[in-house]
Amino acid sequence: MVTQVTIELPQRSRGYHLITDLIEKALPPLPEIAMVNLFIKHTSAALTINENADPSVRNDLRTFVDELIPDGYPKFTHTIEGTDDMSAHIKSSFFGPSLTIPVTNHQLALGTWQGIYLCEFRNHSVRRTVVITVYS
Repeated sequence: MVTQVTIELPQRSRGYHLITDLIEKALPPLPEIAMVNLFIKHTSAALTINENADPSVRNDLRTFVDELIPDGYPKFTHTIEGTDDMSAHIKSSFFGPSLTIPVTNHQLALGTWQGIYLCEFRNHSVRRTVVITVYS
């Protein structure tokens, strides 16, 4: 059986934002064992799983990735929407648009310190749409 819901995330500033609670609230009742796929429908944002306890992880991610893939890189040609345009697309591909998470005992089988992040790469973001598909 396959169930699917679509949610809109609140508009967020540039950075890495924990959205685990928003995803869990949007989930339909989960079977004992299943798989959940999350897919963000955007090319300048991404999803990832990482530590959910210490906020410095989010800051360090942003610092490192912004240095690795800087805004305004002089060789970028796709800049019509600003200096953060192409760098956001590359970062989105770097992290990816989807996650697959197993379900165990009717809940997401995330580890103790794992959380789901929205990776927002634009300076002026929009509301982001995530499609949640449950396969049981």
